[in-house]
Amino acid sequence: MSAVAVTGLDCRFPGAEDPHGFWDLLMRGGDGIGRVPRERWDPAVTGGPTEAGFIADADAFDHGFFTITPREAGSMDPQQRLMLQCAWRAFEDAGIAPHRLAGSATGVFVGVMGSEWAQLTLTDLPGITPQIGSGNGYCMIANRVSYHLDLRGPCLAVDTACSSSLVAVHLAVNALLSGECDRALAGGVNITMTPALGLFYERAGLAAPDGRCKPFSAEANGIGRGEGVGAVVLRRLEDALADGDHVYAVIRGTAVNQDGRSNGLTAPSRWSQQEVMAAAYRRARTDPGDVVFTEGHGTGTALGDMIEAKALGAWHTGRARPMALGSVKGNLGHTEGAAGIAGLIKVALALHHRTVPVSRFAAHENPGLLLAEKGLRLLKAPLRLSGGPALAGLSSFGMGGTNAHAVLESAPSLRPKASAPPALGAHVFTLTAPDAPALRRNLTAQSEAIGRRRSPVAPLCRASHRVKSGHAIRAAVVVGTEDGSTRLAEVLRTAAKENGSKPPAASAPATAPPTSPRQPPLIAALFTGQGAQYPTMGARLYRSSPLYRRHLDAADAALLPYTEKSVRDLLLRGDAAVHRTRWAQPALFAVGYALGAALAEVGVHPGLLLGHSVGEFAAAVHAEALSLPDAARLIAARGALMEELPDGGGMLAVQAPADRLHELVEPEPLVGFAAFNGPRSTVLSGDLAALDRIASALDGVRVRRLEVSHAFHSPLMRPVLEPFHRIAEETAGGVPRTPFYSTVRGKLLESEPLDAAYWTEHIDAPVLFADAAAQLLDERPTHVIELGPRPVLTALARRIATDHPPVPLHPLPGESATGTELAATVAALYRAGLEVDWHDEGPTRRLMPYVFATEARFWRGGPPPPPPPDTEPDHLPPTNSIETCVLEAVAELGGYDLTALSPHSRPQEDLGLDSVTLIELKARVEARLPALGPLPVQELLGHLSTLGDLIAYVTARAAQGGVTSPSEPAK
Repeated sequence: MSAVAVTGLDCRFPGAEDPHGFWDLLMRGGDGIGRVPRERWDPAVTGGPTEAGFIADADAFDHGFFTITPREAGSMDPQQRLMLQCAWRAFEDAGIAPHRLAGSATGVFVGVMGSEWAQLTLTDLPGITPQIGSGNGYCMIANRVSYHLDLRGPCLAVDTACSSSLVAVHLAVNALLSGECDRALAGGVNITMTPALGLFYERAGLAAPDGRCKPFSAEANGIGRGEGVGAVVLRRLEDALADGDHVYAVIRGTAVNQDGRSNGLTAPSRWSQQEVMAAAYRRARTDPGDVVFTEGHGTGTALGDMIEAKALGAWHTGRARPMALGSVKGNLGHTEGAAGIAGLIKVALALHHRTVPVSRFAAHENPGLLLAEKGLRLLKAPLRLSGGPALAGLSSFGMGGTNAHAVLESAPSLRPKASAPPALGAHVFTLTAPDAPALRRNLTAQSEAIGRRRSPVAPLCRASHRVKSGHAIRAAVVVGTEDGSTRLAEVLRTAAKENGSKPPAASAPATAPPTSPRQPPLIAALFTGQGAQYPTMGARLYRSSPLYRRHLDAADAALLPYTEKSVRDLLLRGDAAVHRTRWAQPALFAVGYALGAALAEVGVHPGLLLGHSVGEFAAAVHAEALSLPDAARLIAARGALMEELPDGGGMLAVQAPADRLHELVEPEPLVGFAAFNGPRSTVLSGDLAALDRIASALDGVRVRRLEVSHAFHSPLMRPVLEPFHRIAEETAGGVPRTPFYSTVRGKLLESEPLDAAYWTEHIDAPVLFADAAAQLLDERPTHVIELGPRPVLTALARRIATDHPPVPLHPLPGESATGTELAATVAALYRAGLEVDWHDEGPTRRLMPYVFATEARFWRGGPPPPPPPDTEPDHLPPTNSIETCVLEAVAELGGYDLTALSPHSRPQEDLGLDSVTLIELKARVEARLPALGPLPVQELLGHLSTLGDLIAYVTARAAQGGVTSPSEPAK
C-alpha cells in the first residue's frame, strides 16, 4: 500500500488537556486516574470502582463558536461536543484554517463504543425534543463535524468496541488511498457518565479494584475505565510532502480482521491477533524484526495480556534486541472507543520526538508472560530512537473480536525550505475570532505559548496567515525582521489588552451570539505632490521589502530612458539633487507608484483615487488611465522642461481663504493661485518679488515660503506648455477605470480622458484639492492611505472631513520611517476586514490551536427546558410589544439570554436556528400572538434574514389585519 501521513492531531485525555500535556504525562510516566467527579455518580450509592480516568471540564462547550443554540447544545451528547472542538483544533494543527475545507472531499471517521448520554436522555420520554434526536446517535458524532465544517467526503461512525477508533483510522487510510477523499479526519471519543459499564467489568471479573490498568505487569488485576477524545488529520504522503505539510509520522500499513467463532464472544484470539499483525506487516512491506516498539492493546487483564504477548511473540521471538512494548492504558485507563486513537497519537508523538516513553507499571514485569523469551521488553526508561527511519506497531482489539493493527514509520527527513524575507518589509502575525472576548483569550494563549519557546518569527507569522483566519474579529501585529519570539510574545500580550473585553461570568446561561462578518473597508488613496520629497525617501523600505523593491525597480526602469540616470540610485545614496525639479517629480512618481503597486499586489485595491499635482501621474497609472511607460515619459519630460525655466519663481502657503486673497493677486500678473488645499489653506505661486509684496500686505496672517525651485501652477509655467503638449500627444491617456477625483477639475471625472490636453492644462492650472477631496470624502471611505514620502494630504483631508473622518494610514511617514510602516498599513486594513495575500514563502511552525470558551456548561440535559408560552389574550399587544414577544420566543426557543439578542441578529448565521427550530419558532410566535392567525411558512421564511425583518413582518401583518392594540378603539 502507499503511505499516509499524519499531518495534524489533537486530544484531551485524563490528566492531559492537549497534545503537549499528553506528551508530558507520558514522558514522566504520569497517572491520569482520579476519583469519580460528583456530577457523574456517587459510587457509595451505585457501587463499582471509586476511581477512573476523567477529563477535566467535559461539560464545557463553546456553543457560540459553532453557532449552536444553548438549548441544542444542552441536548447534545457530550461526545459530539468534544469531537467538534477536537476536530477544529486538529485541522489547525495540520496547518489549515478549517473554514477553508468547506466543500472539499474531506472524510470524517470516528470510533465510538457507547453513548451513556442516550441512556440518560432517551429514557426520559416526556423530555424528548427535536434536539434530543440529533443530539444522540453514533453517526451524529461524525455528522456534526462534516456539517459544521461543510465537508463533503465520506462520513461515518464506527463501533467495533475497544478497537473502534483504530478501525476508523484503517477506513480513513483506505478511503485516502482509493481516492475517495483527499484529506481525512480520524478519531475516537469516549465519555463515562454512568457506572453501568464499570459494573459490567466488575461483575464479569474484569475490573481493577483501584480503577487502574497495569499492562503486562505483575500487578495487573483488571481494567480501569478512562475517557477522552482524540483525532488525527491524514493525507496521502505524496500530497503532504508536495504541499510542505508538517508530518508527525507515516502510516505504512493497516489491517483489520475478526476472531470469528473462537473460544468465546468476548474472549481474545491469539491466532486472529497474529494474523492481523501479519497482514499489517505485509501491507507495510516491512519485516517484523525492523519494528522498534509496539503500542499494545494492553488492558491489564490476565487473559488479555497473555494472549497478546503470545501473538506478538510469534513474530518477534529470537530478535537480537527485544522489541519495546507498552500501553497507554497504564496512564489513562481503558478509553474504550477512544483507545485506538490514544495509542496512535502516542506512537505518532514518540516517532516525532524520536523517544519512546516509559511503560507505566513496567518496574514489576509479569513473569508469567515470559516477555524476554518472546523478544519483548517493557520500558523502564525512555528509549531514544537512533537516526534514520524508525518503525512502530500499534494494536487495538475489540471485545467482540474485531482486531486492528497498524505499522507506522517516522517522518521522512526533508531539507528545510529557504525562508524568504517578508514581502512587506516586516512580519505580521494575524489571528481571528468570532468575538472580542475570544480574540483576547486566544491572543493571550498565543502570547504565552510563543513566549515559552525560542523560535524564528517568520514561520510563526506565516502559519498565522494560513491557519488563524476566517472569523469576523481580527488582530494583526507587526514585528521587525530582527525581532525574535520574545518580542512577538510581548506585542501579542499588548494586543490582547487592547483588543479584548472581559469574558462573561461563569454563571451566564449563554454567551452573546458571534459577531456578524464585517464589510471590507472602503479605501481611498491620496498620492502626494511636489514638496514632500527628501533624500533617502523610501530607502529603508527598499532594503527591507522585496515587494516595494521590485516595483520601485520597475518604475526606475520605465524612467531611465528619459532621465538617463537612475532615480532609484539617487534615492538610495541620499543625493540632495532630489530637490531639483527634474529629479523631484520622477522620484515622487516612482515612490508613489511603487507604494501603490506593492499594496495592490497583496490585495489593497483603493476604491477612490486622488493625486495632488504631480501625484496625479501615479494615481492615473493605478486608475489604468496611463500605462507605466507613458506616465514615466510624461513625468520625466515635465520635470526636465520645468528645470530649464529661469529662476526667480516661488510659492507661498497662506492660512487664509482664497476670497480674501483675490484683491492682492489680481494686480500681480506674474502670480496665480497654485492650490486650494482647504477652507483656510491656499497656495500662491509666481514671481518672488510679487509674492513678497503680497506677504507684507497680509498683516496678521500666517504665511510660509515653500522650498521649491520654481513657481509651479503659475503663469511662469507657460513656456513649457507647448513643448510638453507635443510630447503628451504621443502618449495614450484614457478614461480612469477607478473613481478618480481630479485636482484639475476639483471633482470626480466621469468620462473625461486623461489625454494630452488634460496633462498640459495640469501644468499651470490651480490644484483644486479641497473640492476634489471634499467630494471624495462624501463617499465615506473608512481609510485614507497617503502614497508618498510624507503624511501631507491626510492632514489636509482631516481638516475637510469634520464628520466621520476616515482612518489615516502612512506606509512611508517621513524621514523617521523604519521600513515597517508598509506592513503596519496592511495589518490595519486586515484588522478592518480586508482579505490580504501575504505572499508567504517558506516554512511554517505549528501554532497553539484555538482556545475555546469554557464559561457555558451543559451536563445531564443542560439548561432547563424553555417554559411553555403563557396564555395570551385574543388581541395583539401594542406594536412595541410585538418586538418583545418575538425576541422572547427566540430566546426561549434557543435557550438564549434575552439580552444576547437584537433585531440585527440573523436566525441561522448568528443564532443557529435551523429549519426544524424555525418551524418551532413559528408555532411559538403564533401561540404568543394568536390574533395573527396562522403564519404561512413560505412567507415567514422569506422574512427571516434578521430578527428585525421578522419583527417588521409580524408588525405589518398585524396592521394589515386591522387588529388594534387594547389602548385604541376598534374601528
